[in-house]
Amino acid sequence: MATTEHPPPGRLRAWMLEGLSDMGKGHAPQTAPDTETAPQHKGQRWYRVMCLTGVDYFSTLGYQPGIAALAAGLLSPVATIVLVVVTLAGALPVYRRVAEESPHGEGSIAMLERLLSFWKGKLFVLTLLGFAATDFLITITLSAADASTHLVENPHLTSALHDRQMVITLVLVALLGAVFLKGFLEAIGVAVALVVVYLGLNVVVVAVGLWHVVTEGHVVTDWADALTAEHGNVFAMIGVSLLVFPKLALGLSGFETGVAVMPHVQGDPDDTAENPKGRIRDTKKLLTTAALIMSVFLIATSFITTVLIPEKEFESGGQANGRALAYLAHEYLGNAFGTVYDVSTIAILWFAGASAMAGLLNLMPRYLPRYGMAPHWARAVRPMVIVFTLVAFLVTWIFDADVDAQGGAYATGVLVLMSSAAIAVTIAARRARQRGWTVGFAAISAVLLYVTVVNVIERPDGVKIGACFIAGIILVSLLSRLARAFELRVTSVTLDPMAERFIRDMASRKIRFIANEPDQRDKAEYRDKIEQIRQDNDIPGEDFVFVEVTVVDPSEFESGLTVRGEVLHNRYRVLTLESSSISNALAALLLHTRDSTGCIPHIYFEWTEGNPFANFLRFFLFGQGEVAPVTREVLREAEPDRDRRPRVHTG
Repeated sequence: MATTEHPPPGRLRAWMLEGLSDMGKGHAPQTAPDTETAPQHKGQRWYRVMCLTGVDYFSTLGYQPGIAALAAGLLSPVATIVLVVVTLAGALPVYRRVAEESPHGEGSIAMLERLLSFWKGKLFVLTLLGFAATDFLITITLSAADASTHLVENPHLTSALHDRQMVITLVLVALLGAVFLKGFLEAIGVAVALVVVYLGLNVVVVAVGLWHVVTEGHVVTDWADALTAEHGNVFAMIGVSLLVFPKLALGLSGFETGVAVMPHVQGDPDDTAENPKGRIRDTKKLLTTAALIMSVFLIATSFITTVLIPEKEFESGGQANGRALAYLAHEYLGNAFGTVYDVSTIAILWFAGASAMAGLLNLMPRYLPRYGMAPHWARAVRPMVIVFTLVAFLVTWIFDADVDAQGGAYATGVLVLMSSAAIAVTIAARRARQRGWTVGFAAISAVLLYVTVVNVIERPDGVKIGACFIAGIILVSLLSRLARAFELRVTSVTLDPMAERFIRDMASRKIRFIANEPDQRDKAEYRDKIEQIRQDNDIPGEDFVFVEVTVVDPSEFESGLTVRGEVLHNRYRVLTLESSSISNALAALLLHTRDSTGCIPHIYFEWTEGNPFANFLRFFLFGQGEVAPVTREVLREAEPDRDRRPRVHTG
């Protein structure tokens, strides 16, 4: 609700708020499209968006084979097959269902939000957002740090770039932010080019690696003999693979961002906000195609790296540590091709943060502004890009651009979000009375919860880091909500015919409202209230309209307002409203009445008993409290001109 005219924004401000994210508005009621912002996002074909999430998902090939070799040793290919089975039979069905249940990119967080109301639901969502922030921000910083590691460890650059990993990482993060300041389309275009080149080079490395495995048949025999000697039989191998599986869980990292970037998928021309069936269908294609591509590469790369690379080279200080496929590229295709492969790996690792940044830009503005826990500009893309980039700088500095130090937090964030997604779809299937899917999703939930718990036990630092993000988000959110406590939160006011009749009738005289807390709603209540108001304010007559507000969910921040009129006891005119805050509802009604009639309305209160600070807390948490002064303060902030401000009387 606009109450005053604002001067045109400056060029810098207009540029910063250009392209205000329609995704960020979530489900908050809107009175009209934001005409001051850029045109609505048109979307991209699903395979192009797949590349945006793929820069995160596919880039794990840069370090996943090495992680698998260190965790499982000779058993790496078998453990990777277990990972692929969990991917295709577990994570993929879960996130296909998430895409169907939450087609606007909110993911499992929105699905779980519906289970809880009031402040419990808000705090629960803030906790999940903390883990999401952990996942996405660590993706940005870890990938940039890993890219800088590849750069520093390149034989041609080691001497020149020694001890400059921190600076390089910060520059890479800044460049990523610059791409998003330019725009989403540019980010997707860069992602497509990087993924196509990177996967193409990996096809060459895998093909050459398999050729050497075939031509040097003894390497397979040697590996099989050593594997049998170490683990005995197939069942023992599978058992050990299950035990080491949590250490390989980073290979599942692409699904959450796959759903988060869902709003960028174009879908069909006849898609609607309520039923974007084309977007859902194409997102399922995106998730399935990415999972199949990655599964093939994971199995092939884990096999060739295990049988072709000496075990000692995977260890710290070894030439294949963190760069197993790059080692094979240099070893079998020469330094020229190896250097090209290094450049491609560095580029995609750097840009792996793009899908995470897109996920943050889609996820955070959906919730925090709607909860009143972020400023209005948090719905705009560019200011949020700057905020996330600065936070990434801080995280990089805290962890000294160390990849290993951030691994635990990254895995924890990924696994918590995947577990929450599995639980959410289990509940959705149960509510839909789909017994088979309910049992299947419950089993997947159990597996992911097991992996999460084991990861937390082995690497508790991940939970500690996630807790810091959660505490930071909750603290900043509550402070922001406190700072916006007296802001006019009503997005629209709608009057039914009877309410319009009451206001139109009063407009020919002085418009007087009485704020009433409904009790018995009998004749005596309204008669005594009028008499009290007349005595307290020394005014004659009974030309009043009562206004009664019922608080529904005080944790909500923005909402529309519907006003209904009724005549009680054949005499008393009453307007009834439902809102998250009594004071905001009354202020919005007064301003709407002024704007629609051209008359300044008056409203009459009685003072509330009790401690002022306690009453303010009641207002902040429950939408009630000291109504009269808060209503006046909301009006003062919404309308600076005293001559045009509705009058508040308290006796």
